[in-house]
Amino acid sequence: MPYLDISGCKLYYEIDDYTDPWTTPESVLLIHGFTESTPAWRAWVPHLARHYRVIRFDQQGFGQSSAVANENAFSTQNFVAHAARLITEFGDGIAHVIGAKSGGLVTIELARLSPDLVKTITLASVPLAPPQPQQWMQHMEAHGVRSWARETMPPRLGSRMSPEGIEWWVNLMGSTRIETARAYMRWVSNIDVGATLHEVKCPALVLTTESPRRAYSRSDIDVYREKLPQAEIVGLPVDGYHVGASVPDECARITLDFLRRHHALT
Repeated sequence: MPYLDISGCKLYYEIDDYTDPWTTPESVLLIHGFTESTPAWRAWVPHLARHYRVIRFDQQGFGQSSAVANENAFSTQNFVAHAARLITEFGDGIAHVIGAKSGGLVTIELARLSPDLVKTITLASVPLAPPQPQQWMQHMEAHGVRSWARETMPPRLGSRMSPEGIEWWVNLMGSTRIETARAYMRWVSNIDVGATLHEVKCPALVLTTESPRRAYSRSDIDVYREKLPQAEIVGLPVDGYHVGASVPDECARITLDFLRRHHALT
């Protein structure tokens, strides 16, 4: 299996490229969110990989990447460094970056701290102020990560998702190790990208839903409009708050159109 070793951390990655073999495609890096891994992007890949070299990976502690040793294992610096290394190693030094949920927080920080590596960003259900994790962690500690995934999945995916689809996502997200969940929640509850969002200068697309439990509060959308004025904000009419999982085909098509209008496709 393909792994990239970064200072002793082995990151599992996959590359999908179905572009014409006589062309030189641009790259897209996909960054998943909490309790996810590379399969979370499965439905996006066919849309993107016909036009781009698509790089997806398991963030440290998730999926098939290296496990974490303690609750202080995660830092924004390391998450950004891992994403940057993947771009330099496999993306010819620059890429369009798409982040889902808290993976979008890494996307924002990568674009802010290493603007030379990022052409555009797409943020799918990325809240600027993630909810405090105490209630989620209490459930995980008492009943396990899989139980938490099952309890929270219906509002996450919405009424359009089939029972089989919900079960697939429960199995994917529920396989996360409790040690990873503890460390990640410790990290995500202390990151605030809203204060520095205005430093991101590249073209941006923000995808959200009309769910009552939408990933964004109204104040978050106002912050995006104020501090990221170049962003296009698209709300999809679905009742699941994880837009990239609820309607992945629509999200991928909107993203491709966004990239095309920014001269991403040749």
